[in-house]
Amino acid sequence: MVEFYLNMKLVSLNTWGGRANKKDVLDFFKRYRNVDIFCLQEVWNGGQHLKNLVTAGVEVKNVMHEFVTDVGEVLYDHVPYFKPHYEGFYGLAVFINKNINVLDEGEVFVYRHKGYIPGPDEDKAHHARNIQWLKVETPNGPKFVINFHGLWVRDGKGDNPERLIQSDKIIDFIRDLKEPKILCGDFNLRPDTQSIKKFEEFGFKNLIRDYGIISTRTSLYTKPEKFADYAFVSGDVQINEFKVLPDEVSDHAALYLEFE
Repeated sequence: MVEFYLNMKLVSLNTWGGRANKKDVLDFFKRYRNVDIFCLQEVWNGGQHLKNLVTAGVEVKNVMHEFVTDVGEVLYDHVPYFKPHYEGFYGLAVFINKNINVLDEGEVFVYRHKGYIPGPDEDKAHHARNIQWLKVETPNGPKFVINFHGLWVRDGKGDNPERLIQSDKIIDFIRDLKEPKILCGDFNLRPDTQSIKKFEEFGFKNLIRDYGIISTRTSLYTKPEKFADYAFVSGDVQINEFKVLPDEVSDHAALYLEFE
């Protein structure tokens, strides 16, 4: 029997692969075990043989290589959904409470195509990128939750043709969804970019802007850029609370969203 919640709690976090400290990361999930939905980016699961290599442009020897398994032992009352975008072991993950009915789920690639691996002369970070989506049942009808980790480039978090197309492809997918929608994740973009404005012009509420958030990074991030992570909602989603969590378990801060 499905248990309905009047309010749902969601956390979005770029996990940094768990590089901050495995114990601290697992303690974070223990503290927030009552959160219904976790949308996670930069997740490894498998690829033990790559411990001392650089994968997708990121040093991987200090990451949690069995992240989904390790976190799943802490979030034993959640179901994991893992959608890699680099080979079969690096990408996006959603953990959702077992009492919430998932009506459907899937992924859409918005940069390159599934299975694309950069060639020897390309930046390894320019691998394929996808959005992960789940359609969940709520007392007020179905809602879509969409998890995203946007293209990273060495030149910073401004616009470029690939990022603009990436935003267009996400909007093209969302355009056909009639139900309320929540889109969150690490977009790797500044707030003043056209790539972000496209979502606002489409009609999404930008909660980072609307709630006056001044940074989505922690002290573990030493560069001056203060924004990367966002949460957007369609106008038919009622927000009860939105904030940046104080926990420092990544170079990204976790976003907390409670919605009706």
